[in-house]
Amino acid sequence: MQLTHYNTNFKKRTFPITLVCDNVTNAPNIGSLFRICDAFGVKNLILCGEPIPMGRKMTKTSRATEKVVDFEIKPSASEVVETLKTKCHQIIALEITSTSQPLHNFQFSKGKPIALVVGDENFGVSEDILKKSDAIIHIDMFGQNSSMNVAQATNITLYEMTRQLL
Repeated sequence: MQLTHYNTNFKKRTFPITLVCDNVTNAPNIGSLFRICDAFGVKNLILCGEPIPMGRKMTKTSRATEKVVDFEIKPSASEVVETLKTKCHQIIALEITSTSQPLHNFQFSKGKPIALVVGDENFGVSEDILKKSDAIIHIDMFGQNSSMNVAQATNITLYEMTRQLL
């Protein structure tokens, strides 16, 4: 028998993870990120940049999770990262760089809260934030394309993070 929202036995849990979105402005992506944050028990979501579309296209994809996910809208992801660093968060950027580590080899620390930074749909995580990051991770890919949709990549990464933090 297939289970529904009402009869699954998943245990509600919140992880010490803040998802910081560096200029993610596509409404369906934002809606997906709300849904992903709810699914993986992310403590809070910080949307940075302008404009952040919070209208019908976003809510259609979010399926009302914007009502239950703790979120903020801030103008600067770089300033948010600075603030989180002073609050002892480990800053981890999800980006493919010459020095990034594969997600499947990375060990997430249970010792302090984690800020996962994901980037702009076209340009990724800004160079400024990459310099401020404690670690840069990427998802190994085996096709012709060298990038993945921000919501899909966040989904894969949060799955691995929460699996390790259980």
